[in-house]
Amino acid sequence: MIPFSLLDLSPINQGGDASQALRNTLDLARHGERWGYHRYWLAEHHNMAGIASAATAVVIGHVAAGTETIRVGAGGVMLPNHSPLVIAEQFGTLEALFPGRIDLGLGRAPGSDQMTARALRRHLGDDVDEFPSDVLELIGYFNPGQARQTVHAVPGEGLAVPVWILGSSLYGAQLAAALGLPYAFASHFAPEQMAAAVDLYRRQFQPSERHRTPYVMLAFNVFAADSDAEAERLFTSQQQAFANLRRGQPGPLPPPVTDIGAVLSPEERAMVERALACRAVGSPDTVRRGLAEFLERTKPDEVMITGNIFDHKARLHSFEIAAAAAGGL
Repeated sequence: MIPFSLLDLSPINQGGDASQALRNTLDLARHGERWGYHRYWLAEHHNMAGIASAATAVVIGHVAAGTETIRVGAGGVMLPNHSPLVIAEQFGTLEALFPGRIDLGLGRAPGSDQMTARALRRHLGDDVDEFPSDVLELIGYFNPGQARQTVHAVPGEGLAVPVWILGSSLYGAQLAAALGLPYAFASHFAPEQMAAAVDLYRRQFQPSERHRTPYVMLAFNVFAADSDAEAERLFTSQQQAFANLRRGQPGPLPPPVTDIGAVLSPEERAMVERALACRAVGSPDTVRRGLAEFLERTKPDEVMITGNIFDHKARLHSFEIAAAAAGGL
């Protein structure tokens, strides 16, 4: 049985607020720990009215402090928004507080629009090719200090925080393979290049001091309920939210609707269908079959389950069903 993990965007519901979203995040993490999930990741997004995890390291600390054994990490930190030293210090601090439980996934995308990127004090003229060197600089801060080294990450130095490369295209796969790092692919919203990226990563992987063999984690959407019809209804919140994002109108997570065709055009439904194709939506049996088919087709080393559901109790129930389905494979 391969590990199953959780990805949480700390969704802010329509009519709700960030405080409630963050309480829900900790509650889900505690339940996920009891259900046997391996790790719990949060993601960095900015200027998004529907996502409460912008200060990702802070939320990771909140979740790690409220749980006991589950690994907690970033899926991910958008490194171009930050200096490598600052991230090394943040995650070194987290590792010092919660030894052996912290992960650091790194992405190249800004996680925001250009105006927000300027507000983050990013240098928009920087060459994107600086990302690999920034990753290497960051990893270097986690290594033991050298005699002539002048800049040290304290905490961080010598703690060997696990670093992952995230991706939704071939670029991340090439970089992860070249650096000998584990690779997490965003198949939950960008499945079209998944097979090609995973194949490239495994073929080109160069063993490193930390990782002798390739390791692939794939994200997968699950919307589970006691019946197929109820799961399909719950899924409409994510469908609406994704369409709103593509319209350039991101906002809080909307409540589910009984007829998705009444709120999305046929073109939007087709776009959402393609983007969210890696999914299982339905009853426990339907979800079990969907997970089994995905594993057989993709053969990952780990699966990270996600799913934004409007009602918190229904969301807990969905992840519980997914855990039971994973345990039965």
